[in-house]
Amino acid sequence: MEATREAGLVRAIRPFDFIALIINITIGAGILGLPAKIYTLVGTYSLLAYAVSAAVVTLIILCFAEVSSRFSGTGGPYLYTRAAFGPLVGFEVGWLFWVSRIASFASICNLFVSYAAFFWPAVGEGWGRIAVITALVGILAAINYIGVQQSARVSNVFTISKVLAIGSFAVVGLFYMDANAFTFPQTPGYPAFSQSVLLLIFTFSGFDVAAIPSGEVQQPQRTVPIALLIAIGTVAVLFIAVQLVCIGTLPNLASSERPLADAAQRFLGPAGGLAVAVAALVTALGTLHALMLTGPRLLFAMAEQGQVPSFLATVHPRFKTPHTAILLTAALKLALAVSGTFIYALTLSTIIRLSYFALICAALPILRRRTDLDRATFIVPAGWVIAILAAGLCVWLLANSSWREARDVGVAAVIGFVLYGLMQTKLVR
Repeated sequence: MEATREAGLVRAIRPFDFIALIINITIGAGILGLPAKIYTLVGTYSLLAYAVSAAVVTLIILCFAEVSSRFSGTGGPYLYTRAAFGPLVGFEVGWLFWVSRIASFASICNLFVSYAAFFWPAVGEGWGRIAVITALVGILAAINYIGVQQSARVSNVFTISKVLAIGSFAVVGLFYMDANAFTFPQTPGYPAFSQSVLLLIFTFSGFDVAAIPSGEVQQPQRTVPIALLIAIGTVAVLFIAVQLVCIGTLPNLASSERPLADAAQRFLGPAGGLAVAVAALVTALGTLHALMLTGPRLLFAMAEQGQVPSFLATVHPRFKTPHTAILLTAALKLALAVSGTFIYALTLSTIIRLSYFALICAALPILRRRTDLDRATFIVPAGWVIAILAAGLCVWLLANSSWREARDVGVAAVIGFVLYGLMQTKLVR
């Protein structure tokens, strides 16, 4: 296996592993919990909201693909924005990106508990809930602690399982849909529609996270752009099909806490609901595993650049993993998962993501003028136009975020500035 410039890491993630990693992260909490929430906001127009969100994310991915094709190291968006805008902006992106990964993990943990309660109601609240979340975090941290190659193989298993399970739900459900369920009685208001698109950005995200461990990916400058485009096409078709089935088979979709399981139970009976609930648990578990794999690598990359304490860049002598970063990240994910809720953590993560998505889109024309970086192996046609359009759409969605989550993101950003200042004065090295 090829060694990387980051001391001790190896390129053990193959191209297929990387494509599977993106799909694994993307097919997660959103598709399990959001069909009902989006339907509550805009009804059948949720299908249009999915299409708009997919289009926005595709524009962002095109920018992301070109920018990422210039880099081969660990860090993803942190690495790209640091090169384009300097250490301060890079640090803020890295810091907020890491916070958003913790928030995403927390949101999916809470959704996992909701589906687990389908089998054992006692785990849905109180000490049962805390015990399940603690066990999840501990097991996933241990898997990622012992090696990236093993983690990649586990991710492949989860990816194949969830694509087959949710794909089967979508295909079978299409034959049971009631055409009368698809009515468009009233055009939704602008606030509701924009809020639905904002939430769905979370559903289509995942590509940004998967790019973090590029320092452990084989031929990353070629693999990353191709994998991004394959993954977004796959998940867009799957997600829209799932929403179609939920609308067409579940009359009380707006009030459902487990829309996929409830829909399957309606058209396949109790056995169908049980099967989808199991599939939902596997789906959430796979995404949690992928987030546990990628999050600590971001801390590792920032430590390599001297922007967070250097002990976070330590690599385990036997397992060749950033074990200190894994343990710290796991502990914080556990704390937020126990104390948070699904929708709050999801919205917090989405606001942070849109912020650095806009910066990465803006980085495309800037990096095109740079001669000190590797040449891009993927060039977006009309790149300047697409970059401006994608960045503008990100700003539009940010303008429709709620005050509470925007405030908390602002607080996190201020904390990041303080940490950056401390690192500059070498007080926390």
